[in-house]
Amino acid sequence: MTDVSTVHARTYQTEIPIRFTHCDPAGIVFYPRYFEMFNDLVEDWCRDVLHYSFPDIINRKGWGLPTVRLEVDFIAVSTFGEVLTATLQVRKVGKSSIGLEIVLAGPAQDTRVHANVVLVLIDRKAGKAIPLPQDMRANLLEFKGPE
Repeated sequence: MTDVSTVHARTYQTEIPIRFTHCDPAGIVFYPRYFEMFNDLVEDWCRDVLHYSFPDIINRKGWGLPTVRLEVDFIAVSTFGEVLTATLQVRKVGKSSIGLEIVLAGPAQDTRVHANVVLVLIDRKAGKAIPLPQDMRANLLEFKGPE
């Protein structure tokens, strides 16, 4: 008998209520608002999971974590009053970069938006990428799924 074990990556999940401010006059989410939702999700995940809040990263460390690549599929509309489930999973960990997959799903768990995002840790003063700290890397690897 062969023992087969499967490694399942952890995900970070939260809910996002669709507010009036997210919507265009037709009552559907205006697509740039999804990018703001992604950033809010990443900011919360950094604080809750990586234990590096954005104030720590930016104000105390002098770093930045800009998005350097963003690939998005808008699959279905989201409307005012709905609550979306946002799921984030790490797909790749580089020397200075973090590849993420973000999925926003509707109340019926139907995918509304799917994104692949690459972030890079930088020294803001030098304007250059810096290596991910070891403790951050360790936390990232706990969330890493298949590439």
